[in-house]
Amino acid sequence: MTSLVSSRSVRSLHRRLPRSCWPTRTSTFPGLAGRYLSNRAVVFTENGDPAQVLRVQTYEPVPPPPTDSVHVRFRLSPINPSDINVVQGVYPAKPMQLQLSGNDVFVGGNEGLAEVIDVGSGVQGLTKGDWVVSAKAQVGTWSSSRILRAEDVIKLPSGELSEVNAATITVNPATAYNMLHEFIDLKEGDWVLQNGGNSAVGQAVIQIAARKGIKSINFVRNRPDLDRLTSQLKELGATHVFTYDDLSDKSLVKQIKEWTSNSPIRLMLNCVGGPDTTAMTRLLGNDAHLVSYGAMSKKPLSLPTSLFIFKNLTARGFWQSTWYKQHSREERERLMQTLAGFKLKEPEHEILDLSGEPSDEAATERLRGVLRKMEEGFSKKVLLRLS
Repeated sequence: MTSLVSSRSVRSLHRRLPRSCWPTRTSTFPGLAGRYLSNRAVVFTENGDPAQVLRVQTYEPVPPPPTDSVHVRFRLSPINPSDINVVQGVYPAKPMQLQLSGNDVFVGGNEGLAEVIDVGSGVQGLTKGDWVVSAKAQVGTWSSSRILRAEDVIKLPSGELSEVNAATITVNPATAYNMLHEFIDLKEGDWVLQNGGNSAVGQAVIQIAARKGIKSINFVRNRPDLDRLTSQLKELGATHVFTYDDLSDKSLVKQIKEWTSNSPIRLMLNCVGGPDTTAMTRLLGNDAHLVSYGAMSKKPLSLPTSLFIFKNLTARGFWQSTWYKQHSREERERLMQTLAGFKLKEPEHEILDLSGEPSDEAATERLRGVLRKMEEGFSKKVLLRLS
């Protein structure tokens, strides 16, 4: 458990200042270089329905950073599906437990764009004003201000990313890029096959593959606005878009094998699972890799033994959090520079700005209203701004 601030130190500072200088929610102490004395975080104390258990809580200012750490202010933090699963208690990662103003709480959020406000005396390579993201999972990015170890943050290239792209770069684009490069050495003209083609990772896969001349076959669920979705994905660079219903069409399977006859499909990306994913494996060539990074259908993935014996299929899993743990700060920064160079399209999004709400109760009500919309199928990415 980590304490963001000592209540005793703030009370002591109160006693040394006249009452007129005591902080309000957005005030600062004179002479503290604009440091916020109170912050907000989205917290919970038990797992459950996010629209019921999440609330906004104001907390006291963070102390100066230790020698190996930095003080950061989060500018934007997305609410990802996996964040919702963490709150529900159905995700393998555990949330960050902190003590905020004397209360033990869990702080949500795994991803977000932060700005360096102060730097510990022993930190090198980071300065005030730098944009950074966290390489460590579940640091509680749904908060205004935090102290993070310098080794756990990744500096972003200056001036190359919008706020939205920077806030959403560490999970989905990074996952897409690494899955395209870690398993098979794909060349221009090669193919990648994926389900969940309209997911955030799927759209990043399409764009990165297209930039490198790699062709993509993308499967999505059937829906009333399929033509619109197909057009959107092709504008991003998708070569072909089909629905899972199309997998029962033997002529389509034959057509795909003809398209890929000179370059058989050697990489398939799976975030769905279930029988549709099993059917898609018929499209793979020899020595292919099936990489799973999600299971949105919540159904098991069953693979015929013949694929392993006669086609030498390799089935792997991928989790971006593990990649960050296994790579150095320099390697992480190179990844961010590479991703920035692709100039990916911003995800469709809505910014939920709670910084101006007059009370925690009002901020909580707005937050829960948006969470209810998300439960009902709101399709845009929601990003939190708390300060």
